[in-house]
Amino acid sequence: MNRSFDRPAPRHPGRSFARSWAMVRLILLEAVRVRLFWIVAAGMLLVLGLERFLGQVALVEAGDTEAAVAAALVRFAAAFMVVVFVATSMVRESADKVTELLLAQPMSRAAYYRAKLAGYVLVAALAGLLLSLPLALAAPGAGLAYWTLSLMLELAIVAAASLFCVLSLNQVMPAVAAAGGFYLLARSMGTLQLLADAALAGNPSPGDKVLDGVVRVIALLLPGLDRMTQSAWFSAPPGAQQFAALSAQAAVYLALLAAASLFDLYRRNA
Repeated sequence: MNRSFDRPAPRHPGRSFARSWAMVRLILLEAVRVRLFWIVAAGMLLVLGLERFLGQVALVEAGDTEAAVAAALVRFAAAFMVVVFVATSMVRESADKVTELLLAQPMSRAAYYRAKLAGYVLVAALAGLLLSLPLALAAPGAGLAYWTLSLMLELAIVAAASLFCVLSLNQVMPAVAAAGGFYLLARSMGTLQLLADAALAGNPSPGDKVLDGVVRVIALLLPGLDRMTQSAWFSAPPGAQQFAALSAQAAVYLALLAAASLFDLYRRNA
């Protein structure tokens, strides 16, 4: 039985930071090794091509159309890249016995998880930042800055959710499906709530009321990603108070996902 997880945390903060930073660098090297940033570069070229195409075919408000469609593509492409990268990286590391090597070091489970989360959040933030650069041609200004920062927060939640799923499921496809489902459901929850409210208009049946209650409960449990990274911000940037509230929401859900991941990590027999 491997008891490396049960070792007390090292008493030297400098050494602990060095080990954590080494793990973060391993994740960055993994991103380079699997050509993730080459894929991001290809995505940037795709966004540029899409903007140029839409600028040619849009009859009215070409700038707004370019920005909205390109922003939607960037948002979902970035989330997909992060989900797949986190899942495949963790599963490959486990299969190559790298996880056992890392856990042989004198560090706690919490330190191991924090380093992993920091590395994946850093990769997600870099991917989101790079993919947002082509949007400057269609929607320059403060709105794009808010949009990009919100995308980085959104991708941080996606990275944390993906890490939780892969730690719990230990396989690529189930983890990708679970994390992708989480993201799509959180992104579409606003629309689902509108549909559930519309079903209550007139003479709703008991089933409609139950469905509305279920949707509301799910909405309380999920982050409001539909309120983040909105294309409307390009023309009407959010206020500082609104963005601060969204940032606080992201911090809360990151903490919740971290707590859930650590609970699953500590309950294992290592």
